[in-house]
Amino acid sequence: MLLKLMFLFILVPLAELSLLVYVGTVIGALYTIIVVVATGVLGAALSRRQGTAVLRRIRDNLEQGIIPSAEIFDGALILVAGLLLITPGIITDVIGFALLVPYTRRNVKKWLSHLFQRKLERGEVYYWRMQ
Repeated sequence: MLLKLMFLFILVPLAELSLLVYVGTVIGALYTIIVVVATGVLGAALSRRQGTAVLRRIRDNLEQGIIPSAEIFDGALILVAGLLLITPGIITDVIGFALLVPYTRRNVKKWLSHLFQRKLERGEVYYWRMQ
């Protein structure tokens, strides 16, 4: 777990920084800053739009008595995408925009569901159940 956290908090920002510096030398510092700010603004707008649509589907399902589990998972992935898009960097932007594409998000949901199911079967994840 420590190794994963080290990767997340040290290596990813270093990769982002080196890529931003490289892009800055190729297209110039001003254009690099414009790209970073534009992806943040565009990402926030797209995340808000898709998040609002998911909230609407959740409300509709609840009104019909349907448990909106898939929609809640979509909402969580859209939230992660929005957070990645407002984080300065090219790698996080690519991952964030990919999560906003419904096809990619559907495949990520399948993968995460399969991963979580395997961990539950192995007893690696404990879950709390309401009584």
